[in-house]
Amino acid sequence: MEFQTNIVLLTFAISIVISLIVIPILRRLKVGQMEREDGPESHLKKQGTPTMGGIIMMIAIAIVSTGIYLYFTKKGEIQTAKNLVPIVLLTMGFGLVGFIDDFIKLILKNTKGLKPSFKMLGLLFISVAYVLYLVKGVGMPTETYIPILKQYVGIPVYAYIPFAVLVLLATTNAINLTDGIDGLSSSVCTIIITCLAIIATVLGIKEIVIVCSIAIGAVLGFLMFNLNPAKVFMGDTGSLFLGGLISGVALYLKMPLLLLIIALVPVIETISVILQVVHFKRTGNRLFKMAPIHHHFELSGWKENKVVVVFSVVTLILCVISLQII
Repeated sequence: MEFQTNIVLLTFAISIVISLIVIPILRRLKVGQMEREDGPESHLKKQGTPTMGGIIMMIAIAIVSTGIYLYFTKKGEIQTAKNLVPIVLLTMGFGLVGFIDDFIKLILKNTKGLKPSFKMLGLLFISVAYVLYLVKGVGMPTETYIPILKQYVGIPVYAYIPFAVLVLLATTNAINLTDGIDGLSSSVCTIIITCLAIIATVLGIKEIVIVCSIAIGAVLGFLMFNLNPAKVFMGDTGSLFLGGLISGVALYLKMPLLLLIIALVPVIETISVILQVVHFKRTGNRLFKMAPIHHHFELSGWKENKVVVVFSVVTLILCVISLQII
């Protein structure tokens, strides 16, 4: 446990230092947030706040992961070192797709960003590669843990692969939708990742404990600058990165269905958008004042900090419950 704690603290410190370097650079490059015209009026003052800050977490995790890989290689724990690679590459790959999207929108000033079809194709390619590695590369059994039943259920390979890919893409989209208020996505994700780290510790899956420890430190360091009023936003770079990390870890643990509990906040955010669109198309009226649902609470009079605290507490409670039912 001391080793993991040191990893968290080290990554946290590195993330802080990188933030202090990167944020001024983003500000000089005028990589500023572009607020929706139909968004909450209170968000208009955020216009111009540096975004694409997800690269802070990516750089921090890349540095520490490389150091940990070399550390375990030197110790002779080659397999542990190798097992770190796929999950780190998955998260970096997702983050890279988000970075390209942010780069096109913010640096090249193309408001449309990366074409949705290209974006989905990139995420799909990385997802399929990761799932095939788990199934074919390391021969991981295609079974999934059912939390309520407290048992594993085998899934045929032909069904597991599309299911796992769907988990990766759906989770990433959900985390992306959750990123809309200062500190919301980073706070909720930190709690979710911590829960997954505890589960990995109980199961004795060392590489996942290490990856989660690195991620917790990186996100917490970023969060210091992302809390209201935010000095930097994560952009698609960060939200896709975190979505890939959370879903990739859940699949590695064979517990993707657990995300329906511990990641219920992002799930509800996604459902609120779907319901809003469907209801509007059918009736011409809005079901919520604005979707995703965190904006509905904002327009109902909640301050941003209250939304973040409530959503984070709900996530924490759900994580505690999940630890009791697995």
